[in-house]
Amino acid sequence: MSRFKGTPFYPARRSPVLAKQMVATSQPLAAQVGLQTLLQGGNAADAAVATAAMLTVVEPTMNGLGSDAFAIVSNDGELYGLNASGKSPAAWSPARFAGLSEMPSLGWESITIPGAVSGWVELSKRFGVLPFEQLLQPAVRFAREGFHVSPIVAKQWHAQASNLINQPGFKSTFLIDGKPPREGDLFKNPQQSKTLEQIALTIGKSFYCGDIAKKIVADCQAHGGAMEMADFTHHKATWVKPISIEYRGYTIHELPPNGQGISALVALGILNHFDLAAMGEKSADSIHVQIEAMKLAFADTYSFVSDLNTMPFDYKLMLDRNYLKKRYESIDMYKASTFLAGNPVSSDTVYLTTADKNGLMVSFIQSNYKGFGSGVVAKNTGVSLQNRGSGFSLKSGHPNLVAGAKRPFHTIIPGFVSSKNKPFMSFGVMGGDMQPQGHIQMIIKTMDFKHDVQQAADAPRWKITQNGEIIMEEGIPVSIMEDLVHRGHNIKVLPYGSLEFGATQLIRRLEAGYIGGSESRRDGLVAGY
Repeated sequence: MSRFKGTPFYPARRSPVLAKQMVATSQPLAAQVGLQTLLQGGNAADAAVATAAMLTVVEPTMNGLGSDAFAIVSNDGELYGLNASGKSPAAWSPARFAGLSEMPSLGWESITIPGAVSGWVELSKRFGVLPFEQLLQPAVRFAREGFHVSPIVAKQWHAQASNLINQPGFKSTFLIDGKPPREGDLFKNPQQSKTLEQIALTIGKSFYCGDIAKKIVADCQAHGGAMEMADFTHHKATWVKPISIEYRGYTIHELPPNGQGISALVALGILNHFDLAAMGEKSADSIHVQIEAMKLAFADTYSFVSDLNTMPFDYKLMLDRNYLKKRYESIDMYKASTFLAGNPVSSDTVYLTTADKNGLMVSFIQSNYKGFGSGVVAKNTGVSLQNRGSGFSLKSGHPNLVAGAKRPFHTIIPGFVSSKNKPFMSFGVMGGDMQPQGHIQMIIKTMDFKHDVQQAADAPRWKITQNGEIIMEEGIPVSIMEDLVHRGHNIKVLPYGSLEFGATQLIRRLEAGYIGGSESRRDGLVAGY
């Protein structure tokens, strides 16, 4: 008798949306704000900024004003990458964390300088057409007047609150009479509203050089933290060139390290050597080689990726064709393997995507990392702060070893696809180390198995966990899971829609317009006209 419960493959939960202009994200109110921005004459960059600001209000379980952010922008045939992740306080060093086995994940000692606000400013300044102040007004209003908490956000809020209740500022900001809000409750954050208004009026300057920064630093120091005003004033979002790999006649783009996007490219580079379409979507062979390729990619990513200034070699060597072929050759079709890092030298998060009638497309992601992040809300600001410092290593000699004024290893990654040097699809999958795994699954579903964007979003997923277990979503055929167990994979089945499998949004370009798909596992929405 099978150890797995039989379930049908997967139901299509939603229809894709087709329109000439489009916004897709994980919370309906935020998507509508983005669409409203387009209707007011804004472009995709304006819509992305307005949506991102709104998401800090209506989905605080995943992001906030203290988030980091990354983006890929397609404009007039060119791609632009934006790294708006912050560095560690200059005073940090390995000695500060001596005696710990891993970096703290809660409290002030887990917080690096938040970069999302600088990302909004840069995106608006370079590509936007509407005044920056106008873009933040919906978020200002909803934070002040309140919003009704959506179902999945309420579930996330309830799951996280008990672990964060003792963190500075959390209880007074995010609990109502000592309890997390329920689905449908009206939640207000007047302090966040005031801060958003100040960010809007100063075009972000107050957040890094003025009153907001001073309040964050003062609260940090009052709790024994290491932040100084100089850490904020020295922060700068940077424009970078995306990295890419060819796959099935398309070009898949990610951002360079300090993010983990390169791991998706490594996995796809290995999978280029397999004919997945011939194997078939509903086959153990296909899923086996996807898992093995992702394991190989993670082995290198976790060993080598860090702030570019401390990587031990040029990251492009990880994408060398000969090196990827050698990694492919190490895969055994009939056996699950445990892979070590190779030698290239010798060879919780929100995502949004926008597209406008003139062809401008934005793939944008921002996150507090693990849910509410550090759990800290800086006093008198409403700024909930990420815990990206927990992404550093404490292993001596590791490229990602904690240090002062250094960007940590980052999980959040926007994705983009082009075809013959023209924009084809903007996409992302939120969810920690699920993100590159989700990226390759979205690419494979759309490129190898010809799913439309909503079918790709709805399809059941697999995920490699950090302990080596493979979790699989109900809907993957039992026969496949049994075959994979026979090959040595340690399989655990979780219900369809489990939060562990992340959340995706996709917009694909058509001849005259776009088709969009939104995550059925979240409260998300594709809004278009």
